[in-house]
Amino acid sequence: MPTEFTPPHVYRTCRKSAPCWVVSHARRHGWLLLSMLAGALSNAALAAVVPVLIGRAFNQVLARPPRLSALAVTAALLVGSQIVRSALQLARNFSAEVLAQRVERDIRDELYIALLGKSMTFHNLQPVGDIMARATNDVREVNLMFSPGVNLVVGSASFLLMPILFAPRYHPALIATPLAFLVGYALLLAQYLHELRPISDEVRASFGQMNTRLAEVLDGIETVKGAAQEGCEVGRFVCHARRFRDAFVRQGNVEARFLPLLLMGVINAMGLGHALWLFRQGALSVGDVVAYFGLLQLFRFPTFVSLFAYSQVALGMAGARRILELINRETPLDQNLAGYAAAMQGAVAFEGVSFAYEGNNPVLEDITFAVEPGTRVAVVGQTGAGKTTLVKLINRTYDVTQGRVLVDGVDVRAWNLEALRQQIAIIEQDIFLFSRTVAENIAFGKPDASREEIIAAAKMAQAHEFIMAFKDGYDTVLGERGVNLSGGQRQRLALARAFLADPRILILDDSTSAIDSSTEDKIQQAIFAASRGRTTFIITHRLSQIRWADLILVLRRGRLVAVGTHEHLLRASEAYRRIFSE
Repeated sequence: MPTEFTPPHVYRTCRKSAPCWVVSHARRHGWLLLSMLAGALSNAALAAVVPVLIGRAFNQVLARPPRLSALAVTAALLVGSQIVRSALQLARNFSAEVLAQRVERDIRDELYIALLGKSMTFHNLQPVGDIMARATNDVREVNLMFSPGVNLVVGSASFLLMPILFAPRYHPALIATPLAFLVGYALLLAQYLHELRPISDEVRASFGQMNTRLAEVLDGIETVKGAAQEGCEVGRFVCHARRFRDAFVRQGNVEARFLPLLLMGVINAMGLGHALWLFRQGALSVGDVVAYFGLLQLFRFPTFVSLFAYSQVALGMAGARRILELINRETPLDQNLAGYAAAMQGAVAFEGVSFAYEGNNPVLEDITFAVEPGTRVAVVGQTGAGKTTLVKLINRTYDVTQGRVLVDGVDVRAWNLEALRQQIAIIEQDIFLFSRTVAENIAFGKPDASREEIIAAAKMAQAHEFIMAFKDGYDTVLGERGVNLSGGQRQRLALARAFLADPRILILDDSTSAIDSSTEDKIQQAIFAASRGRTTFIITHRLSQIRWADLILVLRRGRLVAVGTHEHLLRASEAYRRIFSE
């Protein structure tokens, strides 16, 4: 599957279907599966020993005279077998829990790697809240599917076999009732699972939608409060919560009609009646009847446990389908490990480039221009003209729909993606900072940078002074998304991050919009100095920044309508003059 980066390790799993995918993860821990299976079979066999020994004890007590010494041996066997059973049960449950935790870890890791490898087109269309629901709650449901889900399913299946294996030792005809139960149980369970599957899918989907709504509101809480829309948002959230609740209620209705419970009662009556008839015929002893009825009681465990275990498996498999659907979602970009990876000079050319977001009208149409290395380029145009989209085609945040984007004469799709992006730095309007120290945020693109390099980059971006005003200086931990910083401070840290990376192509997307005039002058001087020797694209409406550009690109409604210097365009381009008149 295409991916935008090479992960440190790759999970070679079957992704054809959710069951195949889950099994391929579990198979990597085969010894735990074998331990769980062995523990389940031995537990069921030793559970079947109990009614067999009790039946033997009845015969020993009813014998004339009672065989007390044999009864003592039977009692000792009963106690010893259950001690062994307890130890094996512990090993089985331990194996199941370790298996569940390891599968959860591996699935979470595989999903995280897959998400990091998806293109921005994918991330722009996929709600963050739904991703979080799949990465947390759905993955947890897969864990619970193994322990207690699969653990109980395997255990209950083992219990179903024991009456069939042990009953014929008393009389061959006694196998009829356990076989009848097994056939009826299988048919009713298949019907139960068929009815439960779509409801389980609805439970997981409605939870994802509820989580999406919650994430959106929390992310935009300032807007919600500013517009006094808390009440409306509560109403919308309640609708999603009600849908989630209703799905759970429907699941409960299906579970309430779990017919194997009725079947078990009927089978117990039939089996006891059959055994008593054979007793009257002289074919069975009292102890045999007791033992046989005790064996039939083994069906109680799988019947009652199935009500919970199979619904847990259904929920886990629904979660697995949602996770796998996310992993399998195609992304058109790939790492291209064998691609071009030389040191970049910075020449950029667009040849007949058009671009449209998936299923939408073109954002850019027939864009053609060329930029020499070291050129300062200003990209101007009205809001929505496609300026930001244009520069994001250079580092393959998006891929062109038609035409070619060339860097140093090489199509960007032929570049090794990591080599391409490591030599291009973009500072966007919406600055993202991590909940880490100031130094770690600046060094994000160059993790091995020394403290001296970090400080030098901060000074170049006019950020050193306000950083040192913090109590812990460069070791100050920022709040989520840098909420404890002003807009200007966030932008200066982003500039420092870009300067430290020392890119050959620098892209500034209105990066000084939140900076006051006095600071802007200093930063413009820093940008001017940093742009020497590297190709620089500046998206801006500020005349002071446009004037010192070597080349200006004028976009209007997704088309390149004029190219030239400031003086030339003032004379020759009406579209350019209109920008400043507005």
